[in-house]
Amino acid sequence: MDMRGVEFLPKEYGYVVLVLVLYCFLNFWMAGQVGNARKRYKVAYPTLYAVESENKDAKLFNCVQRGHQNSLEMMPMFFLLMVLGGMGHPCVCSALGVVYIVTRYFYFTGYATGDPENRLSIGKYAFLALLGLAICTISFGVNLLRR
Repeated sequence: MDMRGVEFLPKEYGYVVLVLVLYCFLNFWMAGQVGNARKRYKVAYPTLYAVESENKDAKLFNCVQRGHQNSLEMMPMFFLLMVLGGMGHPCVCSALGVVYIVTRYFYFTGYATGDPENRLSIGKYAFLALLGLAICTISFGVNLLRR
């Protein structure tokens, strides 16, 4: 494979790429869980959220949907911080990315129980991983300015 044009990236940046793909698999899995919840709680497309007056299981479905939706809302920030911060700190960002993915899994599965508070047991630590990624990205930016 011709790698010309990316020789400025550290070899370890491959870990960053693999972690980003891993998050895509988590996202696909969450989307599947929403699809399963649509069948289980009888919420037809294109309805985004069920209405409690029309569906006794609305809260259960909405918690599954919201867990996935929140993950989608956070994905651009996660990807941006991984891609940029990983250029300067690929191993640290990769480790933080794995922490983020694991905590997002627990965020989703906690939310999907139907009690939104359950998303925070382990899921709250995702924000620490994002903070670490932001620090790595800031460090990368500062180092670029110092060259």
